[in-house]
Amino acid sequence: MWLVAAGPERHGVNTATFVAVNDDYDAIVIGAGHNGLTAAAVMARGGMRVLCLEKNHFIGGMASTTELIRGFRFELAGSVQFPLPNEVYEDLGFDACPIYEPEVMSAGVGEPGQPPMVMYSDMERLLDHLGETLGLEALMGMAEVAAWAEAPSRAIGRFDVRKPPKSLDEMWDSAASEAERQAIRMAMFGSVMDVLDRFLPDRDKHAPLRSMLAFLSVNSTYKGPATPGSALCLAFALASPGDATMSKVQGGLGTMSQHVLGIFEGHGGVLRRHTKASRIVVEEGRVRGVELGEGDVVSAPVVVSNLDPSATFFGLMDREELPVAFADRVGAIDHRAAYFQVHFALGGLPEYVAPYELLNDPTFSRNVTFFGSAEDMQRDYEGCVAGQVPASPSFSVQIPSIEDPGLAPPGKHAASGFAFYFPIGSTHDQQTRLRDEMAERMVKKIARVAPNFPDLVERQLNYPAYTYERMFGCTGGDFTHGLLEPAFMGPFRPGPRGWPDLPVPFEGLYMCGAGCHGGPGGTFIPGYNCGYAVLEAADVARS
Repeated sequence: MWLVAAGPERHGVNTATFVAVNDDYDAIVIGAGHNGLTAAAVMARGGMRVLCLEKNHFIGGMASTTELIRGFRFELAGSVQFPLPNEVYEDLGFDACPIYEPEVMSAGVGEPGQPPMVMYSDMERLLDHLGETLGLEALMGMAEVAAWAEAPSRAIGRFDVRKPPKSLDEMWDSAASEAERQAIRMAMFGSVMDVLDRFLPDRDKHAPLRSMLAFLSVNSTYKGPATPGSALCLAFALASPGDATMSKVQGGLGTMSQHVLGIFEGHGGVLRRHTKASRIVVEEGRVRGVELGEGDVVSAPVVVSNLDPSATFFGLMDREELPVAFADRVGAIDHRAAYFQVHFALGGLPEYVAPYELLNDPTFSRNVTFFGSAEDMQRDYEGCVAGQVPASPSFSVQIPSIEDPGLAPPGKHAASGFAFYFPIGSTHDQQTRLRDEMAERMVKKIARVAPNFPDLVERQLNYPAYTYERMFGCTGGDFTHGLLEPAFMGPFRPGPRGWPDLPVPFEGLYMCGAGCHGGPGGTFIPGYNCGYAVLEAADVARS
């Protein structure tokens, strides 16, 4: 337990002074991912004595920048900074981080002979480019897609901070018009293809935009563009609070995790690396601490898990300890991750041939997309379900060292490819064969437009989702901690203390990972919400 002495208020919460009584710490956070660090920083800043446990030598989890190959540093999973709510951005001082909008977010290699489609960060320049290359109808369609996304993203509370998820009735009531209600209905029950066919119906002329939006929509799901429910991911991805857009961070996304770590340690927080939590200790209906891999127990009346709900309740606890309804709810979370990453150590830059010479300009070659059509992606999904590697995978290749040379040795580059759909559920031997096949097909696809690429590769690491399961402990390698689809969003995604109708059955146990409301992605919202939930509970207990 702890004793509490009053302190000044911050964001409506008394930042009390906590004095531990018979406990090693006031709170223990399991996992130093970006959300775990955020929860830890908020609690430490609020006066609590906080210990954060991390099994790896690096911090940030899947929002980290790490040296995987000597001299080459890679963004392990997350590579784009999602738009953040103003409250989180300002309260955590992210204006001190080197966040920037590149001139070009991506350039797309499309059908043979087509010039690349350039996604400029500047909206006016982007619209001019789309109008010139694809025509006015495509320009208007893209604007209509962006407008369509607003109501669904509001309904699921994409930028809500320190608020419980809306109920289904509240989601419906958040619509300001019948058009917005139809948008919410389409996001919940429709597919990406429904959205594309409505606003960008020409499958030939609008193909580049349809492909880009389809890939954006399915890479946090186990669905195809034509699968009902896939449209919600598109709304989530396109959501923006005001003028904020997806951005990049100098030094990689791990820079922001390091910033939050600075807040945590600056307020007395303790981080222990290479320390694996093996069990959450529970007695008489409340947590007592955490047992470590070596068998020692660190005591605290509050335990916060940055792991996904499945790894938390089935990996660090016994399922038999849980009420049946709660265990069933956790067991229903979908973690089927079908993504695939390749990290390349390159001896130089790709040299693109006609008609893609534009991509030899570093401004355009930082992020190049190799997407098939939306229809191709649907076929790839169906093949994935059947255990087949796509014949021509859809993927993007980022070379952040072009703008951030510190990520690689002089004259060399760190590149990462992110692809869909990699089959899941096969044996280890089959996975190894399919892994190598997937990577080979990606390299061959790049070589068709940049023939020197294979000769540039000094070393490459092929990472299916199961690699990240081993690395981070996320169930199935699922970086979303619960796929981004209607069944796991809004009131169906837990908060710090569980679901509105089914709370965590142990006092003092909280969740803060991307599987909580406010996630998935690099939003920092779940950790922020959790840190303040702990402080608020202590404030209530004191009063």
